[in-house]
Amino acid sequence: MDLGKSQPEDYKKRYMKGRNHYSLLANLFRYPEDDFIFQLKENQDFLNEFYPTAGKELQPFSDFINKCPHDERKELFTKTFDVQPICYLDLGYVMFGEDYKRGAFLLNMQIEQQKINNDCGTDLPDNICNVLDLMTLSKDDLFVEDLVWRVFIPCVKKMIAEFDSARIDMKIKILQKMHRAIIQKELNHGNVYKNCFNALLEVLKKDFGENEMLAEGNDILNSSFHQSFFNKQTALQNSNHKQNAEAQEFASLQKLD
Repeated sequence: MDLGKSQPEDYKKRYMKGRNHYSLLANLFRYPEDDFIFQLKENQDFLNEFYPTAGKELQPFSDFINKCPHDERKELFTKTFDVQPICYLDLGYVMFGEDYKRGAFLLNMQIEQQKINNDCGTDLPDNICNVLDLMTLSKDDLFVEDLVWRVFIPCVKKMIAEFDSARIDMKIKILQKMHRAIIQKELNHGNVYKNCFNALLEVLKKDFGENEMLAEGNDILNSSFHQSFFNKQTALQNSNHKQNAEAQEFASLQKLD
């Protein structure tokens, strides 16, 4: 497919308006439907022109996927993110695991998605694709910057780390010991989805920079800055027991298997 001939000359430039390119990048992390090759080509061409370092990171993924039959693309996605997943796509789970703070984060992200009328579909409001769409649609620049620095960049780094061969080997041993599972190692080792996360990280760093002084991990939801982050009172304030209970209930209802 020659995308340059099928689209206007300035087709890539439309993504540079505001943060529209983040909705384009979101397509990399969606379940690969029939038009995935087209979406991937659009991403690769865009990154090559405007984010060449990210383009180089994505190229191995593009090369691999373009050689894969459609069924194998679907299988790779499922093995990477659903069945014996290497990492999860929900930022709250990546950051907090099963900690109750995940519930507070989910509640607040749900509110932010509702503000922009973003239909999250069957995915959680903190799913990476929904968050990338949120970054595109939100008019609150301060919120988006806080979201990227305090949550998104740390989470993407954690996701990338999960693709390290030592971590994958450890997961395989645990799965085999606990469940006597049959592991398809050829799908887990050298997984090219790592290149998608590397490319996304390069774009985030170029657009927003990296603030090494910002806290990561559990400090994300402390009350000292949580109000400014979500433009509302934190769900974790000791005086707000009702909302805290709702957060825990929400997390339990959305608990990943």
